[in-house]
Amino acid sequence: MKSVLKLMAGAAIIASMHSAAIAKDLVVGVSWSNFQEERWKTDEAAIKAALEASGDKYISADAQSSAAKQLTDVESLIAQGANALIVLAQDSDAIGPAIEKAAAEGIPVVGYDRLIENPAAFYITFDNKEVGRMQAREVFKVKPEGNYVFIKGSSADPNADFLFSGQMEVLKEAVDAGKIKNVGEAYTDGWKPENAQKNMEQFLTANDNKVDAVVASNDGTAGGAIAALDAQGLAGSVPVSGQDADKAALNRVALGTQTVSVWKDSRELGKRAAEIAAELASGKKMEEIAGVTAFNGGPKGVSMQSVFLAPLPITKENLNVVIDAGWISKDEACQGVKGDVAACK
Repeated sequence: MKSVLKLMAGAAIIASMHSAAIAKDLVVGVSWSNFQEERWKTDEAAIKAALEASGDKYISADAQSSAAKQLTDVESLIAQGANALIVLAQDSDAIGPAIEKAAAEGIPVVGYDRLIENPAAFYITFDNKEVGRMQAREVFKVKPEGNYVFIKGSSADPNADFLFSGQMEVLKEAVDAGKIKNVGEAYTDGWKPENAQKNMEQFLTANDNKVDAVVASNDGTAGGAIAALDAQGLAGSVPVSGQDADKAALNRVALGTQTVSVWKDSRELGKRAAEIAAELASGKKMEEIAGVTAFNGGPKGVSMQSVFLAPLPITKENLNVVIDAGWISKDEACQGVKGDVAACK
């Protein structure tokens, strides 16, 4: 009996040693949709720092806005020995075969910021409907009636519809009452500012410049819309929303050409994604992840295991919050500001 107990104890020690071994020196592969937007560099730095702190390795690939390239990128990351994947999908449907390949090989996938509607992928993001609500609330405060334009995100990204859904929750009553008129609504291919600018230019032309408010879905699209407004001498007189707290956008908030940028602290998002990827690679089940919640609000109604972080709207009134948090320096936020902005004094 003693010898059996010794054997069992020995096996337990070996199993424990093996478990500890696979928990360290993991390789986490990150597939980025593109690096055109400022914020992804912040996310990447947070992911790298978290993995470095746990003794794990970071490898990555940039799909350069190509859904086809992202498929081969994921294959390459797997071939390089990735034990887990973090995927910022260029196209949430097109990425499907790559997720299936990873699942078949037992490699956990964290769908990063954008929904990949596959139960094999863990989903981490901010509450994007609430982001949309925040955007609409701040614009509505400034312009509770008039002609509204909606500069939406990419049609290939479910977040675009989550945001718009949240925006319309806030504005529906005023729209139904006829106080707000939707005079322009368009998706922005690839979330590209230049495409947002073209859409905004067309809406201004179609409405003889009679646009009272712009609900833009992120800071890139907001920048494009504001460029179009500026060309018509309207920048600063028309409220515009955004999100991501890009440095240029926060400066526009201080200058008064952008009304709000919803801050999603991507340092926390990147850190949590890296931790979750490592935990899943080490054998933890999705249901065991701290803060996990069931989510089935995607277009297909697929049940997902998810973590949602809380966003915060940044306006002139609380611009100091991002400065105090070290997200942006006072000089960067306040460059060129001459008005009465408390955070810039």
